[in-house]
Amino acid sequence: MSEDPADEDIFALLDDEYAREILTQTSVEPMSAKTLSDRCDASLPTIYRRTERLVECDLLVEQTKVRQNGHHYTVFEACLDRLTVELDEGELSVTIDAGEPEDPADRFTNLWEGI
Repeated sequence: MSEDPADEDIFALLDDEYAREILTQTSVEPMSAKTLSDRCDASLPTIYRRTERLVECDLLVEQTKVRQNGHHYTVFEACLDRLTVELDEGELSVTIDAGEPEDPADRFTNLWEGI
């Protein structure tokens, strides 16, 4: 996302039970949309809508994995360590502490080794 998401967008997204479940599931390990659909007991369209919003708000990242047969697929992984809500003089604000992003060279190496 080119700019920080609005606090209201984060609040609205975290009010959604599927978005919260996607975040908790993908904080353990990266998961495909199909796996998330099974684990969250939600349809694939629901999962795709929520993952798109979570990616837009920088709470989730997409990664491409390669199967042994050469085909690729997408997995999602939560990319936040902490989310803090503060109330100060009548204003609510959200602070997101993201995990360390994967180094592009390491990401390429992991992709290459997966082939």
